[in-house]
Amino acid sequence: MKQTLIHDDRLRQQIDFLIEIDRLKHVLRRAYLPGTDRNENTAEHSWHLAVAALVLAEYAAEPIDLARVARMALVHDIVEIDAGDTFFFDPVGALDKADREELAAARLFGLLPPDQAAGFRAAWEEFEARQTPEARFASALDRFMPVVHNYLTEGRAWRQNGVRPEQVLAMTERIDPGAPAIADAARALVADAIAAGYFDAAPEAAHSLESAHAA
Repeated sequence: MKQTLIHDDRLRQQIDFLIEIDRLKHVLRRAYLPGTDRNENTAEHSWHLAVAALVLAEYAAEPIDLARVARMALVHDIVEIDAGDTFFFDPVGALDKADREELAAARLFGLLPPDQAAGFRAAWEEFEARQTPEARFASALDRFMPVVHNYLTEGRAWRQNGVRPEQVLAMTERIDPGAPAIADAARALVADAIAAGYFDAAPEAAHSLESAHAA
C-alpha cells in the first residue's frame, strides 16, 4: 500500500498483509470441491476447517480453547502462498516442505507489525508442533476434511494420484490423538469408499504405475 495513501505505519502494514494473503485463494489443493469440476483452494480449506472446529468442538479428545483452534485453522496454511500446497501423500515434496514453509512464514508473517507477527507465527508453530490439545484437535480436523471431500467426490483425487486405501487408513491414525470419534468416522468413510471402488486407479494413475514397473 502506498505510504502517501495511508500515513499510519501500523495500519499500512496490516492492510499490506491482508492484501498479500488474498493470494491464498489462488493456491490449489489436490482435492476437488463436491458438485463441481474444480479443485478446492487453500483459502476455502482454511475457512472450512475453522467452521468445522466450531461445529465439531464437542468431539475434541481434551478440553480446548476453541478460539485458539479457530485461529490456528485460519493461519496454518498461509505459508502456502510462497511454499505451495504439499500433497499429504507426496514423499518427494515432503523432503523440503519444512524448509519452504519456514522461509514463507518468515516473509509473510513479517509483513505484520512485530507484535502481531509474533502472534501469528506462534499460532502457526503451535499447529505444526501438535503438542497442545488445541493443535491436536486442529490437526485432526485438517486430516479429516480431505477424507470427506474425497468420499463425496468418489475418490477422484485419490484415484488421480494413485493413493492406496492403506495409505489413507494409516493417515487416519493421526486423527486419533485429537479426536478419536472423528477418527472412527474417517475410517468408516474409508471403509465404505473401499467397498464402493473409490480407490480403483484412474487411467492416468494406472499408466504411471505401469510405466514405473516397466522401468
